[in-house]
Amino acid sequence: MLLTRTACMAHDAADPLAALRARFRLPAGRIYLDGNSLGALPLGAAAAVHDVVDRQWGDDLITSWNAHGWIDLPFTLGARIAPLLGAEPGSVIVCDSTSVNLFKAAAAALALRAPRRVIVTEAGNFPTDVYMLEGLARLTGATLRSVPAEQLVAALNDDTALLMLTHTHYRTGAVHDMAALSAAAHAAGALTLWDLSHSAGALALDLAGDGADFAVGCGYKFLNGGPGAPAYLYVAAAHQAKAQQPLSGWMGHAEPFAFEPGYRPAAGMARWLTGTPSVVAMAALAAGLDTFEGADPAALEAKSRALGDVLLALVAALCPALEPACPTGSARRGAQVSFAHPDAYAITQALIADGVIGDFRAPNVLRFGLPALYTRFVDVWDAAERLAAIMVDGRWRDRAFSVPQKVT
Repeated sequence: MLLTRTACMAHDAADPLAALRARFRLPAGRIYLDGNSLGALPLGAAAAVHDVVDRQWGDDLITSWNAHGWIDLPFTLGARIAPLLGAEPGSVIVCDSTSVNLFKAAAAALALRAPRRVIVTEAGNFPTDVYMLEGLARLTGATLRSVPAEQLVAALNDDTALLMLTHTHYRTGAVHDMAALSAAAHAAGALTLWDLSHSAGALALDLAGDGADFAVGCGYKFLNGGPGAPAYLYVAAAHQAKAQQPLSGWMGHAEPFAFEPGYRPAAGMARWLTGTPSVVAMAALAAGLDTFEGADPAALEAKSRALGDVLLALVAALCPALEPACPTGSARRGAQVSFAHPDAYAITQALIADGVIGDFRAPNVLRFGLPALYTRFVDVWDAAERLAAIMVDGRWRDRAFSVPQKVT
């Protein structure tokens, strides 16, 4: 275990992924441990966006839809994301938001498994996923059943249409066994839908091998696509011919520019499109995906989990008042670690003021993201040292760090 700063620096010097850090703009004097909320800025993003705005839009105007491939961006970016998901070619498309894509996929899964009407999810799942499922249930007459993680398999029966889970839990970082749970759902006759927002770009995924039916995720966390980056959607090849999404927008039409009065779904993943692609945002996402060039997802996963092991060990030694709120075994944890404390919000704010950017999740969790592309072992050491100093001197008790009426 790397429990000296010198050892951390030596490990960074020998890290085969160390050169990837130079692909990002990282402000001097700050330690950024919140890439699981918003990835750091890729160095190429500003130039990519500027080129789309100034040259492509400014000079070539509407001809850029064809001349610069704007119309194909959902497919070209989807093809670049697919290897990070372990997805078969032609099964990923970039469009809309995670929430909208989740609604589309869940609705399609319900239709494929009619007359079954039960959706099973984990109690404490990411709120927006639950909200979207609640809305879908109201519209369709389906039933949403939320159960603790250890009861998921037992909750699957011949009424279950869909098992919808977040692969890596947003608060605890706990990772589900996708292969085992997909197999259990299929044995019960149900389909699976996975939210990969806290997994893609951080863990080595195998959607095809693990038997996932549908998956969604965002582009702005570990994929470094920028605030509000477009999301992606995966549909297993076996379902693409039959699955029908409910938001039948013109871009999902078989011939969108024929402007027919009735809807005919396009073939393959094109039917999952709704409206016009967000070209400027997709340019930033493309720059985010550039940062993964040459990086092995398995190596990224191994480094992130090693970083987490070091941070857990340091906090246990230096900050005993903080209790782990994540799995301590790295094989069960994503690229983040979490700690619980009654004053987690104030401690997080004091730490940010001291140059270490992590984040807070209600009601009592300090959360630290550890993207392997740009996080160093020495960053983890320095962050733990500053956290220990804050806990010892008690500066987090300052009223400036108290919980406001609205926590953002």
